[in-house]
Amino acid sequence: MTEYLTKYRKYILECLGDENCDFVRLLDYHTEKLRHFQHERFIHLIVLALFAVCTVITILAVAVYEKLTLIPLAALLLGLLIPYIKHYFFLENTVQLLYKDYDTIYKKVHGFSQEDLK
Repeated sequence: MTEYLTKYRKYILECLGDENCDFVRLLDYHTEKLRHFQHERFIHLIVLALFAVCTVITILAVAVYEKLTLIPLAALLLGLLIPYIKHYFFLENTVQLLYKDYDTIYKKVHGFSQEDLK
């Protein structure tokens, strides 16, 4: 997903730099893609939260019940949780950038944006 989002954002920026682009079609396309990315982001948030809860429960089981056999599992979960958090933040931040791109495309199509309404 990281590579896909990076390539898609690059494509959108290239389209924004091309004045011959059909911005009406691009707006429709981008709106649909944003829906997909929002869904992906929501699913990742759920998985991240459940993964974090499992990690905390495992660490608590080790601490409270002194289940030393769970230490490798706790270490594995913690080791996987950190990169997953990093991935989720990339996903979140990139989708927020895509929102700004949406505003730019919208302004090119309709002649105004959120900033103009202030």
